[in-house]
Amino acid sequence: MKIYNSLTRRKEDFVPLNNKDVKMYACGITVSADAHIGHAVQAIIFDIIRKYLEKRGYNVTYARNYTDVDDKIIANANKLGVDAREFAKQNIEKVEKLMAELKVTPPTMNLKATENIDNIIDFISKLIDKGYAYPTPEGDVYFAVEKDKNYGKLSNRKLDDMISSVRIESEENKKYPLDFALWKSAKPNEIFWNSPWGKGRPGWHIECSAMNYYHLGEQIDIHGGGRDLIFPHHENEIAQTECLTDKPFAKYWVHNGLLKLNGQKMSKSLGNVISIKELLDKYGAEVIRFGILQTNYKNDINITDNLFPEAEKHLLDFYKILNEVEKLGIKSDKKNNKIDEEFNEAMDDDFNTAKALANLYGYFKDIKSKLNSNDKSVIEDYNAIKDTYSLLGLFTENPAMFIEKHDVKQEIPKEVIELAQKRAEARAKKDFAMSDSLRDQIKHLGYEIKDSKEGYTLNKL
Repeated sequence: MKIYNSLTRRKEDFVPLNNKDVKMYACGITVSADAHIGHAVQAIIFDIIRKYLEKRGYNVTYARNYTDVDDKIIANANKLGVDAREFAKQNIEKVEKLMAELKVTPPTMNLKATENIDNIIDFISKLIDKGYAYPTPEGDVYFAVEKDKNYGKLSNRKLDDMISSVRIESEENKKYPLDFALWKSAKPNEIFWNSPWGKGRPGWHIECSAMNYYHLGEQIDIHGGGRDLIFPHHENEIAQTECLTDKPFAKYWVHNGLLKLNGQKMSKSLGNVISIKELLDKYGAEVIRFGILQTNYKNDINITDNLFPEAEKHLLDFYKILNEVEKLGIKSDKKNNKIDEEFNEAMDDDFNTAKALANLYGYFKDIKSKLNSNDKSVIEDYNAIKDTYSLLGLFTENPAMFIEKHDVKQEIPKEVIELAQKRAEARAKKDFAMSDSLRDQIKHLGYEIKDSKEGYTLNKL
């Protein structure tokens, strides 16, 4: 099994630090506003990674965090005239409801910054004692970037390049432009906690280092997040943790790609963000999953106008075939092991869901062929697909119900229906030459007609 490691910039064999026990952490959501599709993508990807590791026999402890205190949360709460902690709590509740609808399993640990303030303060104190951080008279605490000789190794940047290419905020009593805040002194109308340096709250980067250190230990196997977090967030996490422990923080750094909307970067500033709720209401969890998992997790996902409609069309076609198998009424626990083996082969190659989904088209072609030839082994393919692909959150619904819910959007053109009715009349008159000709015309228009005792059905090819 191989994983692409952002730190070494290559695929590596996956060998956990402690035999079959895997510690995994993924940076979660800053709950300053409604969750969007980017949050959904990241949550789905790392949920799948966790589940696949478990499928392969690993014991996974998976921690995911909520940033529930930061500048935006405080600002948005103040605009509404509500307490920032209550504002964040309500947003977390909304996110967890959406994640459940997306079929994302809760992590082993759901960690929150505000529930780890003592741990954060202790971590910062240790860094000060070791000479890697310094307090200011105003009550802020900064990490001394120049003291870390390895700073920049994840993003492959040098300090001089960072200073020239990154917008640096100028704060009073900061010793070096790239030094970043571990503790921020409280401003008027901000929530705060008491600390040895005065009233304040944590900086963004320190929370993940502290929560990893106190809940998972000095070292973890996998640290994940979006590629946009490599610098500065994950770079700063590595600096904080490794300067404290003198050990490698995470063995594998795993980053998913970014989102684009019709080729344009998706961002709140551009006003082109799609909410999770909006997509769920329109398409449902399985269509969303099928759409995004067609792209390898490392690559950027381009959400075109056709992405989810096409995903829905393909899933609907697959479900119709599964429904035909169910109508046979065959009872068997046997599975086509080849399907599971090929799934594992794809996923062992850096969690290649794109390859795993591409395999489905061949499997369903085989199932259709077996249905046409009345091959009873079709149930083994059915069982394998339902069992194996449930790990991706697919084919978990009742086929008839899925079809009923989604087929209303797939209206059959009037021309095709008229040809089908003429064909039925030709068959009734035993004019089989005309019947075959009409079948070919229907197929040319992109539809397949199937006969049964009850009449006929039309399906899009």
